[in-house]
Amino acid sequence: MTHTADLLITNANVYTVDPANPHAEAVAVRGNRIVFVGGTAAAQAWRGAKTEVINASGRTLLPGIIDSHFHLLWGSLRLEDLQLDAVQTLAELGEQIVAYAAANPQHPWLQGHQVRYAIIPPNQTLDRHFLDRVVPDRPLILYSYDIHTAWANSEALRRADILHGRDLPPGHEIVLDGVTGLATGELREPEAYNPVRALIPEPDAARQRHLLRKGLALAARMGITSVHNMDGNAEAIAHYAALEESGELTLRIYVPYDVKPETPLDVLSEGVEWRNRFQGSHVRAGSIKCFMDGVLESYTALMVDVYSDGAPGNRGSALFTAAQFNRVAAEADRLGLQIAVHACGDGAVRRTLDGYAYAQRVNGRRDSRHRIEHIEVIHPNDIGRFAELGVIASMQPYHAPLTVGTDDVWPARVGPQRWPLSFAWQTLRNANAHLAFGSDWPVVNMNPLLGFYAALNRQRWAPGDPDQTQTLQQIIAGYTRDAAYVEFQEHAKGMIRTGMLADLVLLSENIFSVPPDEIASVHPVLTICDGRIVFRQNER
Repeated sequence: MTHTADLLITNANVYTVDPANPHAEAVAVRGNRIVFVGGTAAAQAWRGAKTEVINASGRTLLPGIIDSHFHLLWGSLRLEDLQLDAVQTLAELGEQIVAYAAANPQHPWLQGHQVRYAIIPPNQTLDRHFLDRVVPDRPLILYSYDIHTAWANSEALRRADILHGRDLPPGHEIVLDGVTGLATGELREPEAYNPVRALIPEPDAARQRHLLRKGLALAARMGITSVHNMDGNAEAIAHYAALEESGELTLRIYVPYDVKPETPLDVLSEGVEWRNRFQGSHVRAGSIKCFMDGVLESYTALMVDVYSDGAPGNRGSALFTAAQFNRVAAEADRLGLQIAVHACGDGAVRRTLDGYAYAQRVNGRRDSRHRIEHIEVIHPNDIGRFAELGVIASMQPYHAPLTVGTDDVWPARVGPQRWPLSFAWQTLRNANAHLAFGSDWPVVNMNPLLGFYAALNRQRWAPGDPDQTQTLQQIIAGYTRDAAYVEFQEHAKGMIRTGMLADLVLLSENIFSVPPDEIASVHPVLTICDGRIVFRQNER
């Protein structure tokens, strides 16, 4: 043989996700491509004097993880703020804030993230008065884990001039006290908390790049080699492109052009310019992203019927009217752009599907691969429309409560009558929908093995509910081959096949031998992106 491999992984339990050749023992990499997939004995022919040989010792080798719903820069910029995901009570929340404030006297503004709604008891509130008692002298804002609700103290509200409220677009709310008429401190959806956030000094470019490198290192440690970003602006994509140019980008990123209800239709041509400009090996564009609704936890998701535990008649609200979204969908589709839409409630899912159907009627059918993000609940009449319209179901297993016996408020919002249609992974799969999986980091932990665990161990919420659990093979495909298809890259990645990009992850165990309830303990020991080792666990 005239050529040898740069990297040779042998004695592995290789799960290729390639239907034509699902299992192997060894993989050889030269440059940024896979050049051999087969048996360990045959792989020795690729071994040369400079070949790095890794003995996998029976551990599982997979294609690199493709996270189909991610916020890279946004999540990275929060990494050194106050993290509150482990907080269980309001008292503990207060203690954490006090400790962080004392440890960071240099910060003129304080920000905290990952607050869980469940820490607020039914008979108590998280309001500005609570926050004032904890931090009276500096502006403070906390964000819920899903980033659809924020809570600010009085100083932050005063500086933002929203203590007395403010007119906002539909679907956004500065919650007011019914007695005093003043803001309680609860801010629902971005337009409500953006007046506060706009006052917080942005990190300079150097610090943003520093935090972005931290986020990239974290993703590499998790085995993630590609992400579908779910937010995009000129500043962010410039950061990614600069890191690609310098060789520092350790994953591939597909970046959308953000479109809001007020975005003029002619501006969508900028999405086309992005697509033409960003088609590198690591940074790509070619899609737009919209928000149709909020989330069920704050009653801002659009429902077909009323919430089970909300105010009488409350169905939530939408950010786009049906006519608005139809126009956006038709124009983006005409321009050849892929469309991704956040839609949690069944009403939002329906309105998005209606828009995609309208675009097909206006423009004709094409291989658009438009997608809906989250789909936390779906109406039975809309299940079959995904396959009919060729729409991708982009879902995040770790969002779903494993059971209704937890302190998660989500199941109460929809009520038992809608539990069979909640996080309906298998129901959609049975209706021939194409599924792809992701995390929604930083809304939840980016660790894909937590998503594996959730999809494997989901329980029926009530007797007679459909079983929505996924097989390990379905889950792996959802994070690899099926996710590559969603971004039109199934020819290049998502499988371990000769000629494909060398994006790989070696796990700590033979994952197929690990009991489902222990799957979250599995972790990557080696991550390879573009033929380069971007993470290696230190052996002890």
